[in-house]
Amino acid sequence: MNRKVIQTLAETISKQVEHFNKTEAECLIREFNLLLGEPTNTGRTVQGLDRARFRSILHHTFDLTDDIIMDGAFRAFDKDNDGIVSLKEWIEGLSVLLRGTLNEKIKYCFHVYDLNGDGFITREEMFRLLKNSLVRQPTEEDPDEGVKDLVEITLKKMDHDHDGKLSFDDFEKAVREENLLLEAFGTCLPDSTSVEAFEQYVFQEQLEQ
Repeated sequence: MNRKVIQTLAETISKQVEHFNKTEAECLIREFNLLLGEPTNTGRTVQGLDRARFRSILHHTFDLTDDIIMDGAFRAFDKDNDGIVSLKEWIEGLSVLLRGTLNEKIKYCFHVYDLNGDGFITREEMFRLLKNSLVRQPTEEDPDEGVKDLVEITLKKMDHDHDGKLSFDDFEKAVREENLLLEAFGTCLPDSTSVEAFEQYVFQEQLEQ
């Protein structure tokens, strides 16, 4: 992409996406092109990040390590569900990860945790998400027992309408009452150190070049 194309694109995107100005959008476009590498002839008309490349970025840039969560993040970014994260989807997703309001982050986290996309976080989904978070004792007869208990405790705290699963309203209400519950089912947002390092690298260093 030449400079002119990038500038025009950045202008359009900065009007459509919250939290980034035109210069920042320009830096993010350049970074996206770097991450994309050489265009591959997959027969796709749209260029974008496939699942493997996207997961590798989440892992190395934002230190997210859980497979289920990274797949959920891919679904949350890939809004049109075509199996790749396009430039606009990348910038929209980053606007939430880096600078999202609580509201935007609640929507994002819920989307990541709703593994089958049916609008609810069910007991089964909670179990799958929390399974990796507990350190298991080799002496336990049923190592899943602790996870099941954790799921029940979480439901008791967050399931406001008592239907045995979390709707978006349940989740939002619980997080507003207690912000720490935003990532109740696993880390799906980068910590402030990763965010700072990424912004420093993409916005500061690029502008100084």
